[in-house]
Amino acid sequence: MLDVSSEDITEGSLGRALAYLSIPIVAQQLALVAQQVIDVFWIGRLGGDAVAAVGLVMPVLGLFGAGTMAVFLGSQIVVSQRVGRGDVAGARRAAFHGLVGAGVVGASLATLVNVFALDVTRLFNPEGEVAVLAAIYLGTMVFSFTVSGMSDAMEAAFVGSGDSRTPLVVNLVAVVVNVVLDPFLMFGWWRFDAYGIAGAAYATLIAYAVGLAIALAVAVSNRGGFHMTRAAVGLDADEFRELVDVGAPKAGQGAARQVARLVMVAVISVTGGGAALAAYTVGARISTVAFVPAGAVGSAGTTLVGQNLGAQRPDRATRATWLGVGVGAVGVGVLGVVQWFVPGLLAEVFVPGISGQTLEYTIAYLQILALGYWALGAIYTVEAGFNGAGKTRISMYSTMLQYWTVRVPVAAILAFGFGYGALGPFWAVTVSNVVAAVGLCAYFRYSTDNGMLRRAANAVSGVGTAD
Repeated sequence: MLDVSSEDITEGSLGRALAYLSIPIVAQQLALVAQQVIDVFWIGRLGGDAVAAVGLVMPVLGLFGAGTMAVFLGSQIVVSQRVGRGDVAGARRAAFHGLVGAGVVGASLATLVNVFALDVTRLFNPEGEVAVLAAIYLGTMVFSFTVSGMSDAMEAAFVGSGDSRTPLVVNLVAVVVNVVLDPFLMFGWWRFDAYGIAGAAYATLIAYAVGLAIALAVAVSNRGGFHMTRAAVGLDADEFRELVDVGAPKAGQGAARQVARLVMVAVISVTGGGAALAAYTVGARISTVAFVPAGAVGSAGTTLVGQNLGAQRPDRATRATWLGVGVGAVGVGVLGVVQWFVPGLLAEVFVPGISGQTLEYTIAYLQILALGYWALGAIYTVEAGFNGAGKTRISMYSTMLQYWTVRVPVAAILAFGFGYGALGPFWAVTVSNVVAAVGLCAYFRYSTDNGMLRRAANAVSGVGTAD
């Protein structure tokens, strides 16, 4: 069930291949969202300062994750292209280098962040104990992200080869471990000490370590759809260079996005204080549910595009991209409709007892976000067409334009120029998503009409260049 071979991807029904690859990824991402929801559920019981602290460090953690993201996306793209052209040994080498690269990048950044954690959180001049709580949470979570980055690199190799079930199992186990440990480590259940907000980070670190161990065990046991051999072990500068060439723009894309989010957090904190920051945190966590189908279809689409280009089928790569865009926009748009009608209920679930201005801000932000959910579905899925072709720079440039020429300026103008306060940044998020979706889809149509994917297929097969 849900088995997808390379032949299915390059010769069979695109709808079936997209669905069979996407379904395990959707389940995997829903499990990760459940983990985040439960984290906020327990953290909410530590008080508003704890919730605000998590919201404060989210962009910092996202910026940190951009480095390892570059490695594992590069791994997925290179693995999918090599599998598509029948180079399984080369795919294994790429997977090993992705694993090592993610570990080195993650550990280096985690050490640096820990040295300056409190200084970073104080830059935003948060109220009360928010800065201290944020630094405590940040210090451990960066090491969690290092471990998860290595696991993601291995999982990306599985997905790139057409196996999305193994990453599902890995993440389900990790989520269960995290969910079980949360209350024990945060509140001192049974014989454990109560670590407060640090306990949430400790639980996540342990869970990701378990997930990494399982991913490696499956990879060397030949029980999954993709396995590693001793011949793949070794360090080759050219392999790292290829992963970086493909993945580095993804790091730039992530960095541009997260730095802009830091600016947004600062604007929200200045204009709305802790109430608006808590609303932003709740909205960001709830909106991750909308990212699930879009991200899953986008990830599956990247594999479909990469393998079909490796097999010299640019026509199928084009159709796979537009199929993903349609599924993503409609699916996420439906979630937006639901969110529009029950924002208060969602807010209560995340922060029991929420009231006053915090509740007002949260309801407003959830409804504003809902208006642009269809656009999120289109953005994540049309990017698959570019990423699968190795054109990750296009996604990077699009994100820079989305955040720095639309989101940040609109947020500042509405907040300070027109007196919208914290509602200005909230509206800026939706406006920038819509602009990015329309622009990316238009550019993909233009690029494919001018032979972008055909040239990419020739380059993957060594026939010509991608330019």
